[in-house]
Amino acid sequence: MKYHAFSLICLAVPLTLPAYADDHAADKHTDEAALDTQTVTADFRKTDVQQIPEAVTVVGSEQIDARSAEHLEQVLSFAPNVNFASGASRGRYFQIRGIGERSQFTDPVNPSVGVLIDGIDMTGLGAAATLFDVQQVEVLRGPQGTRFGANALAGMINITSTEPTKDVSGYASAKAGTYSSYGIGGAVSGSLSDSVQARIAVHGFESDGYMENDFLNKDDTQNYDEKIARAKLNWQPSDSSELKLTLLYADIDNGYDAFTFDNSRHTLSDEPGNDSQDTSALSLAWNQDINSALRFESTFSASNSSAEYSYDEDWAYLGMHPDEYSSFDQYLRDYDRNSIDLRLLSGVDGRLFADTTDWVVGVYYMNRGEDMKRHYTYNTGPYRSELDITSASVYGEMKTWFSPALSLTYGLRAEQWQNDFNDNAGIDDDTDETLYGGKIILEGLLANDHLAYLSLARGYKSGGINTDPDISEDNRIFDTEFNNTAELGLKSSLLNDDLHTRIAAFYIQRKDQQVKSSYAIQNPDNSITFQDYLANAAEGKNYGLELESRWDLSERLNWMLSYGWLQTEFVDYHYDTADGEYNKDGRQQSHAPQYSLATAVNYDLTNALSFRIESEAKDSFYFSDSHDEQAKSYVLWHARVAYRISQLELAFSGRNLTDADVETRGFGGFGNDPRDGYAEHRYVQLGEPRTFMAEAKYTF
Repeated sequence: MKYHAFSLICLAVPLTLPAYADDHAADKHTDEAALDTQTVTADFRKTDVQQIPEAVTVVGSEQIDARSAEHLEQVLSFAPNVNFASGASRGRYFQIRGIGERSQFTDPVNPSVGVLIDGIDMTGLGAAATLFDVQQVEVLRGPQGTRFGANALAGMINITSTEPTKDVSGYASAKAGTYSSYGIGGAVSGSLSDSVQARIAVHGFESDGYMENDFLNKDDTQNYDEKIARAKLNWQPSDSSELKLTLLYADIDNGYDAFTFDNSRHTLSDEPGNDSQDTSALSLAWNQDINSALRFESTFSASNSSAEYSYDEDWAYLGMHPDEYSSFDQYLRDYDRNSIDLRLLSGVDGRLFADTTDWVVGVYYMNRGEDMKRHYTYNTGPYRSELDITSASVYGEMKTWFSPALSLTYGLRAEQWQNDFNDNAGIDDDTDETLYGGKIILEGLLANDHLAYLSLARGYKSGGINTDPDISEDNRIFDTEFNNTAELGLKSSLLNDDLHTRIAAFYIQRKDQQVKSSYAIQNPDNSITFQDYLANAAEGKNYGLELESRWDLSERLNWMLSYGWLQTEFVDYHYDTADGEYNKDGRQQSHAPQYSLATAVNYDLTNALSFRIESEAKDSFYFSDSHDEQAKSYVLWHARVAYRISQLELAFSGRNLTDADVETRGFGGFGNDPRDGYAEHRYVQLGEPRTFMAEAKYTF
């Protein structure tokens, strides 16, 4: 795969040659990939992506459209060293630089990568991360301990939907494609008065999915049924204040039927599962310029989500074999989340130390409730648990300018984090700890076209409670994980501002690394029970390189590249199972491919007709830390042709044009097929095959 990945670059470059013949082409692209015009909104102050001293990828609306992307997981390849776990119909959990979770079953999970949608915490609820009417996706790589705290050990994903406009505008769109896929939606925006603007967007997407159930003779047991509605209201009561209200509703009712004996897209289950989520949420932000020296910002968010994750554990049907077992597993969760964030920021006349230092101070409070009910064939009754999490933080950040070209940023966050857990199996425990994170960044302008920076950052993720009653008391509590990261970066504008690049090198020291361990136990009736728990490895280390670039080769043609190289390993990690002691020292961490690459070429053939070809590639990686099965490396190709007629755009796109098999989840160390006596096999789930989509969009 390593050679394949680099070959993509060589294949893309020749496509640029015809562009130089047209000296009077249309205006330059100003779409999503134009690195010099992208603004990062997730930091304390809005900053151009080329000027922020950290590794950030911004994926804009046109890049989302070019992928015909319905969900966040379909655009993450544009961010180097970013991966996701697909143990459900959509990716719920994400990994940045090899750090992040893969799944959730019984135990509570505090993810390493946070997800915000319009300021609303959707961490661990990734099914709601649909991309209709989304303005941009920001992927912040590296610990965000000062800005976001415990939710951002590895980084943060910030999704921002399109803002209301003053003038009346909007669009209607429709699409249809393979596997009986179709989507329809629209958005309308405009002013309700001189000081009030509003926007409403509604979208629905349905598909049979690409799995076929041969036993039930159905092709929609892994279906998609996703509806999303957003409403935004912006009010400016004065020239110095603004109130923003965002409402979000997501109705996700997807099927989940992906386990097979032969690693194909044909299942045999008689009880297909579901992957559903119903979310109602809001955020309310009030920003006030008190005077030229001081600005006040506040954000309140609240959400309620009900989710189901279920699957046919035996992967088969009754009557398949005399030695069969039949088992179904269902997890029902109710989430309540509330947060408030208050901060003061310096204005132009509020700088400290002889007008050299900008500053931010703030307080944050969060409460999460998670009630879970599990129905499992081999339990005598429903398993119930309740988790209550509270967090209170104070934080601050300063940026001191030593000269117009040299500055130092330094920040700190102190967070009180408490977990309270109880269940009907007799577990009643809690944790209470004070956590600290922060950063220090030295940045300098090298001429006017290059920004160099060196940063040291500390992130953290709270400890927690293992809930399995069979776990020994010594393993009941697992400790907080800390992350110390050093990063060196350079952001440049070259060739008369036609080429923009971002390069970052990083080294991560993981202390008390939280590792999910799991092993299979075969019961007397041949059923399989999985023993899951979280433990702490003494240490881990992750290091690598990242490159992003955009090159406007001509006025009609540009080329985008994203490349990541990653090395990971465990240090001093041993654990015991029923099969004996396992030594993982030196082994790569899971979901950490060594190489990842995405490249795209955009070519405007005429003022109306455009063509885009993309490729993405990923090296092999371990599926889990508890076994040694690996995903195979892959290379995918995508293409899109679009034609604009006045306000109407027609497009035809194809994803995974070579119909490559992409392994999204894998298992090792157990057997599940009664026909061969439950012999151990390598089992994998396959991702999206070749698909095509026709689209139409009318803008007004």
